[in-house]
Amino acid sequence: MNLSEILQQVAREKDIDMQRWVEALEDAMASAAKKQHRIKEPVRSRLDLETGKFDAFIVKQVVEEVEDPIAEWTLEEGQEHDPDVKVGDEIHLPISTEGLGRIAAQAAKQVLYQRIREAERENVYNEFIGRLGEVVNGTVKRFERGDIIVDLGRTEAIAPRSEQSRHERYSQGERIRAVIVDVHTQPKGPQIVLSRTDPRLLVKLFEMEVPEIYDGTVQIKAAVRAPGERAKVAVISRERDVDPVGACVGMKGSRVQSIIRELRGEKIDIIEHSDDLVTFAQSALAPARITRVSVTHHGEIPHLDVIVEDEQLSLAIGKRGQNVRLASELLGARIDIKSETDVKDEVADALARMLTATQPEPKHIVDLSEVPGIGDKTAEKLAEAGFDELDRLQDATVDDVAAVEGVGRKTAEALLEWAHDQEVESPAQEEIEEEAAAAGSTAMGDEDFMAALSRALAESEAARAAAAAVEEEEDGAAGEQPEAPEKA
Repeated sequence: MNLSEILQQVAREKDIDMQRWVEALEDAMASAAKKQHRIKEPVRSRLDLETGKFDAFIVKQVVEEVEDPIAEWTLEEGQEHDPDVKVGDEIHLPISTEGLGRIAAQAAKQVLYQRIREAERENVYNEFIGRLGEVVNGTVKRFERGDIIVDLGRTEAIAPRSEQSRHERYSQGERIRAVIVDVHTQPKGPQIVLSRTDPRLLVKLFEMEVPEIYDGTVQIKAAVRAPGERAKVAVISRERDVDPVGACVGMKGSRVQSIIRELRGEKIDIIEHSDDLVTFAQSALAPARITRVSVTHHGEIPHLDVIVEDEQLSLAIGKRGQNVRLASELLGARIDIKSETDVKDEVADALARMLTATQPEPKHIVDLSEVPGIGDKTAEKLAEAGFDELDRLQDATVDDVAAVEGVGRKTAEALLEWAHDQEVESPAQEEIEEEAAAAGSTAMGDEDFMAALSRALAESEAARAAAAAVEEEEDGAAGEQPEAPEKA
């Protein structure tokens, strides 16, 4: 068997192109010759497949201006070896390949191994790069710092710790099924990256178990997972006679149960997809029963306000917020869930604040003649000065009250002490609280909710109008009062 036949056989076994093999051998021989003769110049080798002989030679590039003296010659230097040479040509200076020593052979071996590894990794990349998202079966070969090395037969793959479900444990030699998520060309480690947590694994398992999905009758619109715990799959049927959820569940749950076993007990919610976001949200938040869903749009992501009964709140949110988080990913929307009681309280508080802000401040007029130590004439003068309003009296100082004619400091001090002891309850505030509570109790219906807000706004306008009328009347009365005579 000659050298050409040997190379062809090895190329078939390694699944490497014959020309790649020849180039690898030539590079290895060139490296060995360069090492043997301790040459700094570029060295190239050529293999004669018929005779099996290697020729090695130094390569010099002919250039107009030399930038690298080791690899380049000027035209004059080149013409000393070949008078017909031109700028841009190469000059080959033969060197001997006889009697290569151990060091040279070792260098050739390293170069040959490197070229073979590069060719093998390129073959793996070309084979698997078009299989992203495909499920493959393998065997657990070994463990490296938490990563699982999987034997796929012809090559190895890796399942990083980040792509493993924390609820799953594997032992050496155990079968593992995973989805291909990446194929790279890095020089170290397996090139194929597998995942047990990617939603594409769930989709592919459904395609394998449900014929209607495989043939396109039922489509999976979206799938989200909390690996090892819960998953949600939205499906839709292209034919009216086919129930998409029933097709995925199978007879007595046989189809979905096989997928649950493969995912080591991960619970799967199969939901019928709907173009109506409200209907889709009610299905996505199952098993909780939804009372009302309202949709608002803030930018590109919709915002859903979901109201549930008090006893359904924890079920809608799920363990560690898992149910609402998965539903949010499935819908591509932000979801806020509140109970009916919380919404009632919020509406009542909002109405109370609205009514309180617009309610005119009531004036509390007191009869000062009933205050101990205050006579009728003194009470009349205090009233003329505006101190018959309890709020103003409570805010006044002793000097302010004593400035009124006929009122001494002791009388002023006694009057202010009496005023500060008075507590006033606003009937208007009690009415506001009662109205807010009544409006909040009807918060669960859109029509009732809007009616409550309308009443609040109407009362606010009425309150503003009344306050304006009072101020106008006071201004008019003040303008008609005669000037007070000067004191003698």
